[in-house]
Amino acid sequence: MTRHISSLSLSLSLSLSLSRCFYDLRFVFISSLPSILTQPTMPFTVDPLPWAYDALAAKGISKEQISFHYDKHHKGYATKLNAAAEQNAELAAKTIEEIIKTVTGPAFNSAAQIFNHNFYWKSLCPNGGGAPSGKIAEAIAKDFGSFEKFKEEFTAAANGHFGSGWAWLVKDTTSQKLKIFQTHDAGCVLTEANLKPIICCDVWEHAYYIDYKNDRAAYVNTWWNVVNWSHAESQL
Repeated sequence: MTRHISSLSLSLSLSLSLSRCFYDLRFVFISSLPSILTQPTMPFTVDPLPWAYDALAAKGISKEQISFHYDKHHKGYATKLNAAAEQNAELAAKTIEEIIKTVTGPAFNSAAQIFNHNFYWKSLCPNGGGAPSGKIAEAIAKDFGSFEKFKEEFTAAANGHFGSGWAWLVKDTTSQKLKIFQTHDAGCVLTEANLKPIICCDVWEHAYYIDYKNDRAAYVNTWWNVVNWSHAESQL
């Protein structure tokens, strides 16, 4: 009988302890709800770099340059867009592409720069550069006469663009031909219904100021050493 009473007492004690523990956990969860519900959802992010920060250093774009460009500038656009989305549920419900095509002002600028930079990183690779081969080489030769002619025209567009912006190789989906296209500041190819981006070169000063100061031509010359022709061909 004594043993039975002891077992019963132990069971009651355990039950009370578990109940108290459950109550404490429930209290902690409920009391934390306000802070959980007010946390921003941060719906907009940037794509991860497709290679390591120092992957292009041997070709002339340093780890420091990539770190500042990606962590400070690129991610900074996502921070700004998320701040705007916290105050605008309609904006928060859109995709990056939808914002670019339907919104103007600061939200457009941030969204377009997120897309542009995502595409820019994919346009570069450690084993890139040189003359292309395969279908992309054939398409360039067909529409520009030769790779050398294309390189000359693209370089002139990138170096000659006044102020900040982007130089693009695009495909005109109406004519099915490749052409060089420029966008100013945060301008984005996605606003052009008949253009499809193939590769791009960022000619904002933040893309090269650590490595090349104000020498954009030196940066563009280095850009040719890291062009990702495999990515370009995948966009045809």
